[in-house]
Amino acid sequence: MATKVYIVYYSMYGHVEKLAEEIRKGAASVEGVEAKLWQVPETLQEEVLSKMSAPPKSESPIITPNELTEADGFVFGFPTRFGMMAAQFKAFLDATGGLWRTQSLAGKPAGIFYSTGSQGGGQETTALTAITQLVHHGMLFVPIGYTFGAGMFEMENVKGGSPYGAGTFAGDGSRQPTELELAQAFHQGKYIATITKKLKGSTA
Repeated sequence: MATKVYIVYYSMYGHVEKLAEEIRKGAASVEGVEAKLWQVPETLQEEVLSKMSAPPKSESPIITPNELTEADGFVFGFPTRFGMMAAQFKAFLDATGGLWRTQSLAGKPAGIFYSTGSQGGGQETTALTAITQLVHHGMLFVPIGYTFGAGMFEMENVKGGSPYGAGTFAGDGSRQPTELELAQAFHQGKYIATITKKLKGSTA
């Protein structure tokens, strides 16, 4: 039976979505792993999104809280809002109270990825504040540490991400994830999928 890894994300302008796609590719590159992209529900009205010049959403399906129980592991992604996850993703997690009561997600591994507008915009605080969500569910936070190797020490070019997970800088919205940032995202997907597969095998 395949190991299921769900990449669950919220993306307003597409930066997080691009990372999510690479994470899915990385996870799917592990033999025996089925990786799937999901979006969390939007909480803003179309009129508001239009005024914010947000592009149309992708075709990734919208996930419901109960569908989380089908996965063996997760990678959660979101843009930063004042150093914390975007309200849309927080609203989705707030709707998982039923899963919390039954501890249905306890013991499942989960990673985090993110995007910020600037280098001091919360690349690490966003991950740190998001970990509390995993803790209350009894999930196992899986950071990438420095397993990405030399890419973690890039100093000549601007690069998002940290030992907590893959990341990118959106700037004014025109900057897109670089090849190095996308490579780190691919690595994160592969890394977490490998760990998820091992954990599932040890409990089978």
